[in-house]
Amino acid sequence: MEKVVIKDSSYRLKKATILQAKKLTAQEKFFEIALRDGSTLDHEPGQFIMISLLGIGESPISVCSSPTKRDSFDLCIRAVGKVTRSLHALKAGDEIGIRGPYGKGFPVSILAGNDLLIVAGGLGIAPLRSLIMFVLDNRRDFGKVHILFGCKEPKEMLFRDELGHWSKRTDLHYACTVDRADPDWAGNVGVITTLIPGVDIEPSRTFAAVVGPPVMYNFVIKELLKKGIPERQILLSFERNMACGNGKCGHCQIQNLYVCQDGPVFNYEQIKNLSEAF
Repeated sequence: MEKVVIKDSSYRLKKATILQAKKLTAQEKFFEIALRDGSTLDHEPGQFIMISLLGIGESPISVCSSPTKRDSFDLCIRAVGKVTRSLHALKAGDEIGIRGPYGKGFPVSILAGNDLLIVAGGLGIAPLRSLIMFVLDNRRDFGKVHILFGCKEPKEMLFRDELGHWSKRTDLHYACTVDRADPDWAGNVGVITTLIPGVDIEPSRTFAAVVGPPVMYNFVIKELLKKGIPERQILLSFERNMACGNGKCGHCQIQNLYVCQDGPVFNYEQIKNLSEAF
């Protein structure tokens, strides 16, 4: 039988090993992963990979660690389908397949020297954690940093230890809110947009990075525009049903754009007139 040679390296499956797997919430699990050949993932904050489980399928997952972490990378996976539920059953030492990284992430070279307003809703903190950790590892390269995080209930909060650490840092402003409080919650109650008016920014030098559920985007964008942040400086990351990562299958297409190639990070000026985007 003739051997099949894959010429496009973006399709090649790389073997990887799970180094650590731990539960974060009832739905989400954290994984630390290393490539078997010892290479680095070499991703940009905001990019995603395709995870493959033999005989089960593939799923696109955002990388949630900074590229400054060289020997391994992190994923935060919500169990919502066949592949992700199967991933939740894995443990340290198990093998998976990796393709990627894919897409365009947050343009850190453009963000450098500017102020950042990071707005995360729910699971949106996962891809934004990659950007946040990169910024904190290169803190002198950036101006003021504001991190706003919102989720439905306190029990759904991800990366609790890190959130607590961010809240104590003097070189950034961190604020958190929940839609519904429990008896032990002593913080803000309300949707995430209630945090934006109180943030003190210089609009001309501020870039906003926003990731969260689709319903959040229009309301957050409206508040950011009220603050005077230019449309091209509002960065949004989109999730779509990405099956190939190479712009071939068309599953992630938004009119003339492919989220897996042209995104997943776009600036608002690029996509504001695309009705299918929101």
